[in-house]
Amino acid sequence: MPVETGLSPSTRPNRPLLPRTTRPPAPGAAALSGRRTAALTLLCFAVVAACGLQQWSAVLLGGFDLGIFHQGVAGYAHLGLPISPVKSYHHEFPPAFSLLGDHFSPILAALAPLYWIWEDPRTLILGQALLLAAGVPLVRRIAVRCFTPPTAGDGDPKAGDPAGTDPARPRTARLAADLAGLVYGLGWPLLAAGRGGFHEVAFAVPLTLLMLERGLARRYGTAALAAALLCLTKEDLGLLVGTYGLVLLWRGRPRGDRQGERAGDRRTLAYGAGLLIGGPLASALAIVVLIPAMGGQPDYYWVYGPLGPDAGTAFGNVLGDPLLLVQVATNATVKPLLVLWLFGTLLLLPLRSATTLCLLPLLAERVLSDNPNHWSIAHHYDAFLWPVLLTATLEALGRLHARGGLHRRTGLGLGIAVVAISLVSSLALGGVSLLTPAFWRPSASNAALVRGAAQIPDGALVEADNQVVPRLVGRTDVVLVDGVPRGRDYVLIRSDTRTFPFQTSAEQADRIELLLAHGYRQVWGENGVVLLHRESDEPVPGARVPDDSSTPVKELVPSDVGHNLFKG
Repeated sequence: MPVETGLSPSTRPNRPLLPRTTRPPAPGAAALSGRRTAALTLLCFAVVAACGLQQWSAVLLGGFDLGIFHQGVAGYAHLGLPISPVKSYHHEFPPAFSLLGDHFSPILAALAPLYWIWEDPRTLILGQALLLAAGVPLVRRIAVRCFTPPTAGDGDPKAGDPAGTDPARPRTARLAADLAGLVYGLGWPLLAAGRGGFHEVAFAVPLTLLMLERGLARRYGTAALAAALLCLTKEDLGLLVGTYGLVLLWRGRPRGDRQGERAGDRRTLAYGAGLLIGGPLASALAIVVLIPAMGGQPDYYWVYGPLGPDAGTAFGNVLGDPLLLVQVATNATVKPLLVLWLFGTLLLLPLRSATTLCLLPLLAERVLSDNPNHWSIAHHYDAFLWPVLLTATLEALGRLHARGGLHRRTGLGLGIAVVAISLVSSLALGGVSLLTPAFWRPSASNAALVRGAAQIPDGALVEADNQVVPRLVGRTDVVLVDGVPRGRDYVLIRSDTRTFPFQTSAEQADRIELLLAHGYRQVWGENGVVLLHRESDEPVPGARVPDDSSTPVKELVPSDVGHNLFKG
């Protein structure tokens, strides 16, 4: 039946007639959506940037890792390799050691143009906030897709979209997009990443979201491009790509009795197989070939001693005793608490989506690790998982909504609870501190470090406290003051407050005494911070400078780390 318009046939517009059940978009709806997206994106950028700048203002960002990334990106900006003396000196790598031999992250070269504008560590803080904020539009699109299944022309909803077949009303989809953007942009994993200064996770988060969103849209070419870029972000992210390939194989699998369903979605299956094979191969290539070619060691980050001394032995041990995985994953109380926190704050909803499989490699890396730094939520590691957790949650809620009735009401209640829990967690884990002036001010000791750094002339050879290294990397040749004297012209060190990488403050006091007894003189001091200047060529016992024959050493983690889920 034609739609009644009240116009004569000769005066009706020449356009397709809409069925009564279809509403045209409200005027200005697209613009309104664009304004909401822009507002949420700006909010995410402002909050994440504020987290990083607050840590900078309070002198809580160290040479490990902000100073390292600054030196690496500066190397790219000057059209060279990403070489970081802060990293190579402390871990005893050869002088020409490239950061590509530490973690295979060539995508960091994309930040070089920012350094042509402003070569400063704070550029990385702002760049990371910008990259993480770029995930807001992607999360909103994921939410809309989960609450609005594709039309017949978009492909098979059973293979391409997890939300089912009952479309949500546009108002519900818009609300889901708004709340998803808010939860993502103010999520505690992003706040923790912002407070960490800068890491490769800045690229990993938006690229993972792009891969997942394009996968839901069944635009697999772009999804594969995002997957390839993920493999250039960090060497282990190929494992995430591989598990997403497994998810696509599951969604494209043959099912049902009709001929088309028995055949499955061949395109989805093809891309899924490609990612399943290509992702792990890319990781293996980076770890076994590319990292060693850049001067690194394939087993340098092997932190799974309870499973075995190397990957081959560990694999054999697990095959012989599968319960070994459970034993190692629960040998510290904080490990199961980490898993409970990740899924519990989302009310276990991610477990209702196959997308959660993408978490397994990265989460297993952490709970099976014997490095306690990996167990806390205070670092940036959870941000790697955040896109997957949030997408899986939206998929689960979208399915509940599509089923209608009691399921829809249950999904609404769960969604509201997730939003509330997420925002409260964010406030408790850093949000409130942004509004508290005291958290923007450095402690007396940290403020003294900055004043001490101001006494050091440009271009000087310096050993400095970890917390003040980022203030010196741009104008001096600085390395970390650590367990080995380096014989440099200036040493800026604390005597009564333990700082990374020392195990106790007594070790720092002993270092000061050693240097004063062998050619150094104190030229400045305040609040336990002293600046020493080398006055003679007298050898310092134990002094060493890495050379081409140096053997890399691993970090010794203090015994008090790894006992609190909320502290690093």
